Amino acid sequence: MHRRGVGAGAIAKKKLAEAKYKERGTVLAEDQLAQMSKQLDMFKTNLEEFASKHKQEIRKNPEFRVQFQDMCATIGVDPLASGKGFWSEMLGVGDFYYELGVQIIEVCLALKHRNGGLITLEELHQQVLKGRGKFAQEVSQDDLLRAIKKLKVLGSGFGIIPVGGTYLIQSVPAELNMDHTVVLQLAEKKGYVTVGEIKSSLKWEVERAKQILEHLLKEGMAWLDTQAEGEPQYWLPALFTELYSQEITPEEAKEAIP
Repeated sequence: MHRRGVGAGAIAKKKLAEAKYKERGTVLAEDQLAQMSKQLDMFKTNLEEFASKHKQEIRKNPEFRVQFQDMCATIGVDPLASGKGFWSEMLGVGDFYYELGVQIIEVCLALKHRNGGLITLEELHQQVLKGRGKFAQEVSQDDLLRAIKKLKVLGSGFGIIPVGGTYLIQSVPAELNMDHTVVLQLAEKKGYVTVGEIKSSLKWEVERAKQILEHLLKEGMAWLDTQAEGEPQYWLPALFTELYSQEITPEEAKEAIP
């Protein structure tokens, strides 16, 4: 039996149906987008009302400030993105993080001759609090990290290096790669590391370990103890507290600025 081919009318009908489905799909997508945009605007309005109502709490309470920042992040709002505008005028957060950034720079400059431009987040927090005085607005470690991230955008040499359960703050424009970070993490518990420890723990060749340690020495981030028993020890002053027994006053910090 001869099979009839598909007629031109059937093909046209099929194409018309496909075009209608596509048009309907576009309309649905546009409706969904409009709905989402409307919801987002509503969220932003509610967030602004919330910020207006709780602005004193946001300014004074670090934990509340973290929660508020997280709320903002969920809908893509960055209160720190601009020094001007609604959020800065309403909350003063732009000025707060700008001033905090200046204080972080002052402390890092004042301690650079001791630690080579590396400092733990805990030590930085302590020194910033000392410089601010007991009557100043309370500052958390989360506030410091947010301020440092803003400094990074300026290309000022600041960086954040995860080490164990904390962070090292880099305040000099030295080139540190993943190898340096791994060595810093290895040195975290004792404050120092040796070529032998790197070789046995990381399974590196001796030359690779020496190259990384020599770079840290050159940048002033490590000190070499050739008198140590066994083999020379490379100490990371940012990772041990003996150097910080002397308090740094705000005046000393300001004098360190060129």
